[in-house]
Amino acid sequence: MTVNNLNFGATVSAWARQSEARLLAIFKESTERTVSNAQLRIPVDLGFARASVRASTSSMPQIDPNFTNKEKVAVAYNPGEISLVIVGANLGQVIYIGWTANYVGYLENGHSQKAPSGFVRLAAMRWPQTVKEVTAEARSRSNARSR
Repeated sequence: MTVNNLNFGATVSAWARQSEARLLAIFKESTERTVSNAQLRIPVDLGFARASVRASTSSMPQIDPNFTNKEKVAVAYNPGEISLVIVGANLGQVIYIGWTANYVGYLENGHSQKAPSGFVRLAAMRWPQTVKEVTAEARSRSNARSR
């Protein structure tokens, strides 16, 4: 009887670890896709707004009124910094994503000469659908392995 209890306990512990690992993977992949979705919606001239995205697990990155592209040079977005923060996050931890270029508020909300792009809010509104998609893909992969 003791052996069965130990076996049951080990099985439950393994299942719980696997479940937590799956939840964490879904959380991280959904966050990555949400950032990518927002990035794709940003109007691009030289790429400065896209390149201004920052991530943190401690506080929301703030728009910097002095963060401009006065030189008017093309800037490439490097997703590595964002991915490092996401990969380092724990389950239940908040991941703050923010764009810091001085004009991103105008891109998001519009201004007198330009309609709003809503890149942040549209990507955020899609979060439930993104999580469903990532969950379905994870479930499909898991089912394929168990066959």
